[in-house]
Amino acid sequence: MTAVEVGATGDILVFDAGFQFVSEDTSPGVDYILPNTKYLEKNAARVKGVIITHGHLDHIGGIPFTLPRFGTPPIYTQNLTSIMIQRRQEEYPDVPKSEMITVEVGQSVTIGSTRVKFFPVTHSIPDSMGVSVETPQGNVVITGDLKLDHDDGIPSEREVNTWGTIGKDKNIFFIADSTNAEKDGFSIPEKRVIQTLEDIIKTVSGRLIIGTFASQFERMIHIMETAEKLGKKIVTEGRSIKNNLEIAEKTGLLKISKDTLIPAQDIGNYPPDKIVILSTGAQGEEFAALMRIATKQHKYITLNERDTIVLSSSVIPGNEIAVQKLKDNLYRHGVTLIHYRSSDVHSTGHGNTGELVWINKQVGAKFFMPAYGYHSMLRCHAKALEQSGFPRENIIIPDNGTVIDIEDGERMNVHKQKVPSAPMVVDGFTIGDIQEVVIRDRQSLAKDGMFVIIASVNLKTGKLRKSPDIISRGFIYLRESQNLLNEARVLIKKTIEDSTQNMNPVDLDYVKNNLTDVLAGFLFARTNKAPMVIPVLIGM
Repeated sequence: MTAVEVGATGDILVFDAGFQFVSEDTSPGVDYILPNTKYLEKNAARVKGVIITHGHLDHIGGIPFTLPRFGTPPIYTQNLTSIMIQRRQEEYPDVPKSEMITVEVGQSVTIGSTRVKFFPVTHSIPDSMGVSVETPQGNVVITGDLKLDHDDGIPSEREVNTWGTIGKDKNIFFIADSTNAEKDGFSIPEKRVIQTLEDIIKTVSGRLIIGTFASQFERMIHIMETAEKLGKKIVTEGRSIKNNLEIAEKTGLLKISKDTLIPAQDIGNYPPDKIVILSTGAQGEEFAALMRIATKQHKYITLNERDTIVLSSSVIPGNEIAVQKLKDNLYRHGVTLIHYRSSDVHSTGHGNTGELVWINKQVGAKFFMPAYGYHSMLRCHAKALEQSGFPRENIIIPDNGTVIDIEDGERMNVHKQKVPSAPMVVDGFTIGDIQEVVIRDRQSLAKDGMFVIIASVNLKTGKLRKSPDIISRGFIYLRESQNLLNEARVLIKKTIEDSTQNMNPVDLDYVKNNLTDVLAGFLFARTNKAPMVIPVLIGM
């Protein structure tokens, strides 16, 4: 989420409202991480619109959670993206909805008092766009996610025309995608991937199963159109693929005969070489369709040695182990497996440094800020531009919350004070600041479990009324640890009674804290584990 404030009008425009998926290792139990919106909440009256550059979840997923927090401003986006947002909003019927204003590339609109122009960019989903915001000093150009359509490093005529038109404006500040800035040269063009997949569909001798991202509209549409031309039937597996294909039909992107699509239970009615299965789960997700097929848990699809599997996706960082498990499970069936390391069956949606440098030169802005990526990616993007001749002093590498002023179109001022930027989280039904103590407790429970002590204490004498009860979860198996439990009970009794000696009245909170420290040390010494020790003392 990026906010652009136009000083001459006071308008604030917000670009994209996505979320970040989280790792169970770093944020157990958290559903999503959201951008911090406190500055926008404080200035909600000046937020005139939210511009969504394309329909991927990292750009639209946070809309139901964040926009109501700063006045539910209108959303400006293209047709396909608007439908994807509306489809997602159906999952949150009680959340206030923003007015949806559909725009087209090449169009200029006034949002608040600020003139904004939209232009097409190449990405892995249709209706992706960049934005140029007009200010009295010059334009602020924001790319969203993008790559170049090119042939062996030579940009296509469409790209030359698009960026040449943008470059004719007086541009003072350029904000660009950095996701693939750690890779040199030019990315594989999508048309090469489509040609490779076409060749596979034509030549494969048995059943073909293609695993891909559900957001790869263009790729899925070409696969389905090619299969139909060759007289093959298509089975779609995975809710997100079915949903996105419905959207593609609704927007007129997908035009195939209804007879071409068949349900999975009808696969046996056709020869294997006449079947193409389009499936989710190429990232090894445990409950996705492809993993269920690989682990023999699918009701209608059973793999055999004649099947060919294509993983038409790269491995998202963090998913390496899951993807390896998927590949191992697939290979156990003797299938032929094709993936991006062995063939051109996947292309990124983000430009490499060769593309990013070319785009920057076309825009010709005075100042530049790399965005849309981790800090290492921003650094690599900045370095590539610097090496291409862009002035180092005119590049700003931001952190979350960085405030940048462009004054008179000539000076860039980076404020020392940042706006609130600590991420917010969606945790069940709760949306708010991340609670470090809660996350630490969850991590502790996941790692070493819990050890609960329940003891009844006589408030007059400080003695235990009976032997304490012990409950353990995720720490030790109680039946096989009787000696440890017996020693723990003796230590619990001694610690409580020593702590309450000459204490009048008995302070149970003090006793709990003391008991926690003593038992935690004892259990760590005996097991090399640090479970969460929870004493429950009942005064009687």
